[in-house]
Amino acid sequence: MDGATPHLARFMVVKAVMTERLINLVVPLAHKATAMRIQDTAGLVRVWSCAVSPLIGTGVRRGDVDSTNTRSTRPTLTTPGIRTSIMATRTTTTRRTRAVRVRSAAQFVRPHADFSFLQLVEAYFDCRKAKRNTESALAFEQNLERNLVDLFEELADGSYHPGRSICFVITRPKPREVWAAEFRDRIVHHLLYNRISPRFYASFIADSCACIPGRGTLYAAERLEAKVRSITQNWSRPAWYLKCDLANFFVSIDKAIVWNLVARRVSEPWWLKLAETILFHDPRQDFELRGNPALLELVPKHKRLLSQVDGFGLPIGNLSSQFFANVYLDALDQFAKHQVRARHYVRYVDDFILLHESPQWLNGALALISDFLPQRLNAQLNPRKTILQPVERGIDFVGHVIKPWCRRPRRRSLNSALTRTSAAKPEEFLSTANSYFGLLGQSPKSHHDRARLAKAVLRSGSTVNHGFTQTFRKS
Repeated sequence: MDGATPHLARFMVVKAVMTERLINLVVPLAHKATAMRIQDTAGLVRVWSCAVSPLIGTGVRRGDVDSTNTRSTRPTLTTPGIRTSIMATRTTTTRRTRAVRVRSAAQFVRPHADFSFLQLVEAYFDCRKAKRNTESALAFEQNLERNLVDLFEELADGSYHPGRSICFVITRPKPREVWAAEFRDRIVHHLLYNRISPRFYASFIADSCACIPGRGTLYAAERLEAKVRSITQNWSRPAWYLKCDLANFFVSIDKAIVWNLVARRVSEPWWLKLAETILFHDPRQDFELRGNPALLELVPKHKRLLSQVDGFGLPIGNLSSQFFANVYLDALDQFAKHQVRARHYVRYVDDFILLHESPQWLNGALALISDFLPQRLNAQLNPRKTILQPVERGIDFVGHVIKPWCRRPRRRSLNSALTRTSAAKPEEFLSTANSYFGLLGQSPKSHHDRARLAKAVLRSGSTVNHGFTQTFRKS
């Protein structure tokens, strides 16, 4: 700079803008989490439409709305760690700010706990999708925010332990035990599932179905039908199928084998410890039996979890059990594809099918799988459900029967639809009939079956649309 030019000091002011996200789950707020906030510099938060207040993701809350004059009050700026209480009356909204130091959401996390409170909230919303009106869900939501914070603290400091389970017996399609965990434990199952499942699903084969997003019974039926058309050249060549089923699958799973398979993919110490807690939890130590106790006698002893030795068996009815079962049987999928070299193979839970032009080749594959299962997975095939037949006779799989040039619903599904719809209560009739219309409609060749169901619906006084896909209440 020229010496004759007066010295000018130039200053540049840089402001760092930080997006602040507020979590407001319930109003009025619980005493512990009145001002729990999560600060972040980027990202969006999903907003749910539900009974509780949504998460605010892209900015701070504009202000509370007065219930009488609908005016929005200007929010009071607070500093981290300051509790802000909101007291609403009939005529106005009053805010009081006290300089009380409380633990923020970021301070709740211990160094060894590799998760955030927001992830726990997301797991809660995932959990309640199908459990919204259950007794345990309603009890948990009475003090939602306090219960979430307590659960967060237990997980963070390592004091979490699964609670009491509920055991009951279902009789359709056959008698079996069902074990339902508490709602708070189901949230933890979703928390673990959301974190570690993507790394497992990335390595699963495309022919593995059940408890995988987008891979339900319809996906399995369409996948098998496509493979049958491929191997038979659109039903122009003969082919054979081998259908197998694992004996007493869920109650005979070796937890130690599952643990070794999980530990190969999960390297984070905290998540590995949580997976161990959920996997090796024995619900038989603390459970409540609901329903008629005599129904337990209808379940064969070798199919009861109550009759298994320690270290074996996963409770039917939990998301974690379905996920661990997929991890467990992924070893079978990899063996069938890479060692047996089965080009046409589909599995849904413990039912799997192999297709080939030669029945001798399928017998050889059956021998290899029969040797592999006891040695590697400590499991056995069910000899009474092992079927080797020509494809043209029809393949009964996941509620569908695949025959040449058609896929129809199983006869048992139609009979169940007619029986249950006719016996349904008036307040449940529409939901029952429409659910069966949807189930039967998954098969392309189900027009005749849906027509029979439509006749039963018309006899009850309701109406059916022209395509036999939905019923309506008569006006």
